[in-house]
Amino acid sequence: MNGDPAGGPRTELEFVDTAEVTTAVVKAAGYPMAELRTLFDTAFSGLFPVLGQRGVHPAGPAFALYHRAPDDTVDIEVGVPIEADLGEPAELDGDFVVEQSRIPAGRVAAISHLGGYEGLGQAWDDFMAAVGSSGATPQLPFWEVYVTEPSPEADPATMRTDLFTFVE
Repeated sequence: MNGDPAGGPRTELEFVDTAEVTTAVVKAAGYPMAELRTLFDTAFSGLFPVLGQRGVHPAGPAFALYHRAPDDTVDIEVGVPIEADLGEPAELDGDFVVEQSRIPAGRVAAISHLGGYEGLGQAWDDFMAAVGSSGATPQLPFWEVYVTEPSPEADPATMRTDLFTFVE
């Protein structure tokens, strides 16, 4: 599930079998795409303090998991993989909740996007086209792993986001 910073970026389409991953997430259904940055800011500013209070540690980089292709709205989980049980859900500001979830095991296609977030839309289009051209069929959910931790000081040219989709 996770991007592996030590392993370097996936510059070519890869197919791998993944294990189930336990996650701590903030879920949103029908969330406006135009306000996605607000969701990410709220989720991550609330999620990490909850993990710290409960003694639960992230087991990898942050991610966003999509339950359907976005249009004007999105059904999404924003969070991190965790190494222990989260326990009861925790309420955040803005009617958001930190809760335990999972990414199921399965066969996935993967590739890395190198560059800023503004290029992710095109990267997803290219990735899904490559999956289809390979003879595989993309399946839901699909997700992106933010291997390079976002920060105001980050150089967009050096950022890495790994893209994943289940395949048949």
